[in-house]
Amino acid sequence: MHILEKLPKPVFDRSVVSYRKETLKKILYQVQTHEADIVKALQMDLGKPEFEAVINETNYVISDLKHAIKNIDRWNKPQKVRPSILNFPSTDYIFSEPYGKVLIMAPWNYPFQLALCPAIAAVAAGNHVTLKPSELTPATSSAVSRIISYSCHPDLITVVEGGPALAEKLLEKRWDYIFFTGSVTVGKIIAEAAAKNLTPTTLELGGKNPCIIHPSANMELAARRIVWGKFVNAGQTCIAPDYILVHEDDEANFISLLKAEIIKAYGSDASQSRDYQRIVNIKHWERLVGLIDPEDIAYGGRYDREKLYIEPTIIDENTLDSKLMQDEIFGPIIPVISYVDDHDIAYAIEKFRTPLALYVFAQDMKYAEKTIRKYAFGGGCINDTMVHFVNRRLPFGGVGESGMGSYHGKNGFDIFTHKKSVVKKATWLDVPLRYAPYGNKIKKIKKWLRWLT
Repeated sequence: MHILEKLPKPVFDRSVVSYRKETLKKILYQVQTHEADIVKALQMDLGKPEFEAVINETNYVISDLKHAIKNIDRWNKPQKVRPSILNFPSTDYIFSEPYGKVLIMAPWNYPFQLALCPAIAAVAAGNHVTLKPSELTPATSSAVSRIISYSCHPDLITVVEGGPALAEKLLEKRWDYIFFTGSVTVGKIIAEAAAKNLTPTTLELGGKNPCIIHPSANMELAARRIVWGKFVNAGQTCIAPDYILVHEDDEANFISLLKAEIIKAYGSDASQSRDYQRIVNIKHWERLVGLIDPEDIAYGGRYDREKLYIEPTIIDENTLDSKLMQDEIFGPIIPVISYVDDHDIAYAIEKFRTPLALYVFAQDMKYAEKTIRKYAFGGGCINDTMVHFVNRRLPFGGVGESGMGSYHGKNGFDIFTHKKSVVKKATWLDVPLRYAPYGNKIKKIKKWLRWLT
């Protein structure tokens, strides 16, 4: 039996906000009901610890759903704005109009959260969503597909599963909006395909995210928070610290503090820790192992091909031109680079350009604030790592090579809507000054316009 025959017969209208809200409620019910199955799927695909699966995946989606359900009516109401005196008498509005057919392509590193959260925003905005989850996390992608099929009419969301060949075919189609999360290399392919039809896009990419340690920093706390941000998800996070810049006088001590925090978090043998994740597949494992130079290892460096395991590894890096520093690492390897002064820091950051995130640790707030104003980056933190992601009131996205467009909360709803401006003009007054023939009206209109402005 065709799926449409299983569903109620009334016509589905995406323009009806109450229908979108009910759909989001159904998705919420399915996620809450099947949370244990989703966690199990994440463990099968990535070896993700239950704590991380709940905090970073299922709970994040549940929170996003509740927020959208609570606010969807307000978001969709026309926004009344102050009219221009030049249009007197009038009433002016901004309407949030869905783009239409939206393609969302999700990554493998947070395969549940980064598939559903953009889809939630797109549905709240009234779009029809075609969602392609990652083929590298098949158990989680299957869970996403089941949840959507149980919750949604295909008029709202259609999930399509497949690999690069399917992605290529999808990009050949004409879309009204494309949302992609993934690597810079694939992001360029997406942008090129979108440009053929002038399709607007949001590209959530990555980059080499610097972590600056100022001499005034609380060193022990900085090490603890960097170890957490770097090694959660085994470093497979687009906003994880990619490399550390620490003053040459503090380097040896800071590496010792990093070692101590790794052992505190995962034990002396992280392969035995239930709290430490694995690498997604053999291809990525081989790439990461190939980046480790045994001569530069300050801590860690052990790995197991069969278990797709790479130990949390600190590299005492002495050059910005090593193979480790060529691209985003995206794994559990952290280079530590010493600097002498701010010129060294500037050279490193500007060499790798517009990272997705930047972190600075300092008790000297003047220095910290000067630093975050000086460099271009997507978002970041002072005295922490990655936590800017959790505040839905902060737009999340990149700049330059780390991406374009931002979402989260109301910002997510906004990127999936065209803001349509409308002036509702009254008819009881019609000033003839604007109409031809103009005659000698120019003196009057210039005087009037100067007075108004």
